[in-house]
Amino acid sequence: MADQTPRIKRKLSATGSLAAEYFDRLYARCADPWDFETSPYEAAKYAATLAALPRPRYANPLELGCSIGVLTQLLAQRCERLLATDVSEAALAQARVRCADLPRVIFDRRDISANFPDGRFDLILISEVGYYFSPPDLESLRAKIATVLAPRGHLLLVHYTGETNYPLAADAVHETFLAWKGRTWSHLKTNRSDRYRLDMVENMAEKSEEGICDEAAGQRSARVPM
Repeated sequence: MADQTPRIKRKLSATGSLAAEYFDRLYARCADPWDFETSPYEAAKYAATLAALPRPRYANPLELGCSIGVLTQLLAQRCERLLATDVSEAALAQARVRCADLPRVIFDRRDISANFPDGRFDLILISEVGYYFSPPDLESLRAKIATVLAPRGHLLLVHYTGETNYPLAADAVHETFLAWKGRTWSHLKTNRSDRYRLDMVENMAEKSEEGICDEAAGQRSARVPM
């Protein structure tokens, strides 16, 4: 998130989250509305994001809200396969061009509040996305993430802490995950700069024999985005 977040009139869904039309208007107005390509702040935050990952490589990560693919391109260097989603086709068109030489990256347009990807993921990245949701929609998203995050998989949350016109603030997003009483994950790391907050958690659920079968089936289904 650049120093100044975009200021256009909010368009909310029936459940209080930012609607897909909001992002359509943003990208119609500016191809890179948050200055992902050129912002020194973004570059430093991306470096911190990658440095926070506990493993050198991941088999099957999921990036929610990939936008124009600047972080996607960096993250892909540490992935065997990466599924990157966004609600905006305009953003994804740029991301596909940026990552055209990275066949391990699969881009998928979808509204994750209504159509979350199937599969089993060993890393899920939520960077500058969680505060677009209303509290009920974020809680629903949390439950879906808990279902698909593999045992010993990692969930990384990164959000701008400055003022925005979004439904939620960064701290509310992170605490929704960290303070969840039904969670099976452990809080591994936190990092708060003067502009963003980063939290890493690990799913501590044990892998049963049934879970191994479920995981294998999930990985097969994840290879073909809906």
